[in-house]
Amino acid sequence: MSAERMLGPAKRIALVAHDYRKADLLDWALGHKELLLQHDLYATGTTGKMLEENLGCRITKLLSGPLGGDQQIGSLIAQGQIDMLIFFWDPMNAQPHDTDVKALLRLSVVWNILLACDRATADFLVSSPYMHTAYKSRMPDYTGYLTRDIEEDH
Repeated sequence: MSAERMLGPAKRIALVAHDYRKADLLDWALGHKELLLQHDLYATGTTGKMLEENLGCRITKLLSGPLGGDQQIGSLIAQGQIDMLIFFWDPMNAQPHDTDVKALLRLSVVWNILLACDRATADFLVSSPYMHTAYKSRMPDYTGYLTRDIEEDH
């Protein structure tokens, strides 16, 4: 049986963008400014500073991605403190912290949070009727993995 997690009407949204995607994320965020201002926003360092200055709102800023910001967001996801991740990552350039990027995307799926890696998907997410209402999210059941790990350790 899987657990459930309630997402409130105000979502906790993490916004992340690699260098070559920052302008795209900013353009998207400006187009959805009024909607975003109704939610709690988190971002990695440089992206957060850029968004805060241009949106004129407070954003909880974490470290820069390569310095651990991706891992900080991953930790917030695992603790149930992020509901949605808008991550405009750069598919054309290898990142020095690619393993952190992969881990962040993996955690988003493991914890069943909303995830958009491109403008079209982000548009669909924020235009959902669930965006401003409570939503009951079903968590995957990983108890079989826990049991397997314990048995393999012995």
